[in-house]
Amino acid sequence: MIDNFNELLSESKVVGIGGHIRPDGDCVGSTMAMYNYIVTYYPEIEVHVYLDPIPNIFKFFKNADKIEDIHTVSADKHFDLFIALDCSDGGRLGDVYPFFEKATHTVCIDHHMTNGGFAEFSYIIPDDSSTCELVFNQFGKDKITKDIAECLYTGIIHDTGVFQYSCTTESTMDAAGFLMTKGIDYSKICTDTYYAKTMIQNRMLGKALLGCKTFEDGKIIAAVITAEDMAEFGAQSKHLEGIVQQLRDTTGVEVAIFLYELEDGDFKGSTRASGDVDLTVITGVYGGGGHKKAAGFSVTTKEPWKIVDEIVEMVKKQFNELGIN
Repeated sequence: MIDNFNELLSESKVVGIGGHIRPDGDCVGSTMAMYNYIVTYYPEIEVHVYLDPIPNIFKFFKNADKIEDIHTVSADKHFDLFIALDCSDGGRLGDVYPFFEKATHTVCIDHHMTNGGFAEFSYIIPDDSSTCELVFNQFGKDKITKDIAECLYTGIIHDTGVFQYSCTTESTMDAAGFLMTKGIDYSKICTDTYYAKTMIQNRMLGKALLGCKTFEDGKIIAAVITAEDMAEFGAQSKHLEGIVQQLRDTTGVEVAIFLYELEDGDFKGSTRASGDVDLTVITGVYGGGGHKKAAGFSVTTKEPWKIVDEIVEMVKKQFNELGIN
């Protein structure tokens, strides 16, 4: 933990909070938990939280309506303290990063194994399930309100696949169990934010499954969604959440690869593994990172399936090294 965290807060008048671009459940949960913690226990602080537009499923969080657009902030805005959450490097903060760099003090709380420690003060534990679990530990049980608990529980279930991924540990379950005692509707949170899908999401999943390809006798599966595919159904990138996991859940699959086209024409890649393949080695080739069994990257290409072929070859190399036939 960051031992002087509360001291840093008490000495700050203006605090900024940011998470990674295209925020997911753990990112939104940890940033909003942090915001709610500060406004609850340090009401004298001027605090701002900046994120890309968040999925509607997370807008039930207390103070979600306080999330600001960094592009509306004056370039000379200065922060006494800036807190980065769920970011493996400064670049993942996107347009927030220049404000982070100029802050008097900086903090990073994160669980990505590729995080080299880009902040002045860091709390990075790659073996923990989620940034929300780290934030839970940083705050301590006596500071967890119901509003904070809703944020943290949501982030934990999203980064553990509702406790099914290998990153789930006894301490994860202990944290989740405690959060449940704060009066949150944990069943509704799971249903509404993780399992429920809109019709557009279902159609995009169907599109991906119909067009997917398998390699190495079904041990590798890949799908690509283009901008044209998304336009066909009026979809946005937020409607593609969960597709790579569904691919990985296919019987016999060791590695799942999913690429989709971004607004600027680049492709965002997501990978998942069920076995011992280290995906950070593969995504690192494209400047990406993440976790051993869940990693991502972005790449400029007009031939996404060529990128898939490259990844398949790298996976096959690891299969050979691991003795996977």
